[in-house]
Amino acid sequence: MNSFIYHSYTRFIFGSGCESKAGEMCRAFDASKVLIVIGGGSVRRSGLLDRVEKSLDDAGLPYGILDGIQPNPIDTKVREGIGMVRSEGYDFLLPVGGGSVIDTAKAICAGALYDGDFWDFYCGKATVTKALPLGVVLTIPAAGSEGSGNTVITDTKTLAKISIRVADYLRPKFSLLNPELTLTLPWAQTVAGIADMMAHIMERYFSNTEDTMVTDRMNEGLLLAIMETSSRLLKNPDDLQARANIMWAATQAHIGIGGVGVEEDWSSHALEHELSARYGVTHGAGLAVIFSAWISVVSAYNPRKAVQLSERVFGVDASLPDNEKIAEGVNRMKAFFRSLGLPVTLAELGVTDPDIDLLVEGLHRNKGEKVGFYVPLDRNLSRKIYEQAR
Repeated sequence: MNSFIYHSYTRFIFGSGCESKAGEMCRAFDASKVLIVIGGGSVRRSGLLDRVEKSLDDAGLPYGILDGIQPNPIDTKVREGIGMVRSEGYDFLLPVGGGSVIDTAKAICAGALYDGDFWDFYCGKATVTKALPLGVVLTIPAAGSEGSGNTVITDTKTLAKISIRVADYLRPKFSLLNPELTLTLPWAQTVAGIADMMAHIMERYFSNTEDTMVTDRMNEGLLLAIMETSSRLLKNPDDLQARANIMWAATQAHIGIGGVGVEEDWSSHALEHELSARYGVTHGAGLAVIFSAWISVVSAYNPRKAVQLSERVFGVDASLPDNEKIAEGVNRMKAFFRSLGLPVTLAELGVTDPDIDLLVEGLHRNKGEKVGFYVPLDRNLSRKIYEQAR
C-alpha cells in the first residue's frame, strides 16, 4: 500500500425530505445569494424545485436559476453560468440533479474566480487554486459527483470530453440525499447509474499497487452489494430500501475511499469519454460496454486483478486456469449488465459503425500517448479495446 492523505469534508444528510434543509445548509456555509443549477423539466414537474426554493425563501436567501443542463455537460452552459455569477453576484451554487448538473456547477465555481477561460483548467493550462462553494441536492445516483472533487465537461468545438480532479476546492460543502427522489427515475437511467458506480470502483480496484487487502475487500464488498441490490430493484423498482442502498453506494463508489493507498487507472473512463462526446451515448451505458472489453484486452498483459475479481466478485471456480477464469468473469459481468437491460457491445449501444480511427486519435490527443496505469494503453491497445467492444 502507498502512503496517502485522505480528507472528505462533505456533510451528507441522507433521508426522506432532506431537500427541505437546502436553505438552512446554504446559510450554514455562509451563502448570501444562491445560483440553483438544474437540467430539464423533471425537477419542476416533480415539485422538487418548489421545495428547494421554499427552503431558500425560508432561510431569507435570494436566488436565481441556470437551467437547461444536458447529459454530457458542455462548455457553453458553464460560460453562461460564469456570466450570471459575475453579473448578479452569486456566491454559492446549488445544483439540483445528477452528475451533469453537479459537474457544470463545479466548473462554474472554479471559472467564476479565474481571470482566463475556465477551459484552461481542463486542457492543462491552469490549475484550480480557489473556487466558489457549492452544495448538492442529488436526484440521480450514478456519477458520485456529490461527494467528489471531480468534474467532466465537453468542449463543443473540439468534442474533447475532459475531467479534472480538484478535491481541495470542488468537493461540495454538503449533499442532500433523499432516496425517495429516485423512485421516479426511468429504468434506463437507473441502470446506467449502476454501471457508472461499478466502473468508479473498478477504476480504483485495477491497480498494480501491492498489499492493498483492506481497500480491495472494501471495493469487492461494495460491488457485491450493488449487484445484489440491483437484482432486488429488477424484481421491484419501487423497493425504497434498495433505492437507498444504491444511492449511498454511488456516493461511496466515488468519494475516494476506495482508492486510498493505490495507484488508480481511469483508462476505461477515458475510452468511454470519446464515445459519449462523439456519439452522445449515456456515459454509464458506454462504460458497461467498454469495461468488459478493456478487461478482455489488458488481462492478457496483466491478469492479476482480473483473476481476483472473477473469483471474489463473480464467483468463478478458483481451480480453473487463469485465462478461463478471466473469460468466465467477463462473461458473468456481461450477463449481469444484460440482465439489467444494459448494452455490452457498441452495436447494442447504438453505435453500429464506429469511427475507431477518430476515437483512438481523440483519446490520445486528449490523454497523451500512454493512457492509464494498470496496463498503459498505447494506440495499438486502445484500438484493440474499441474493436473488442464492437
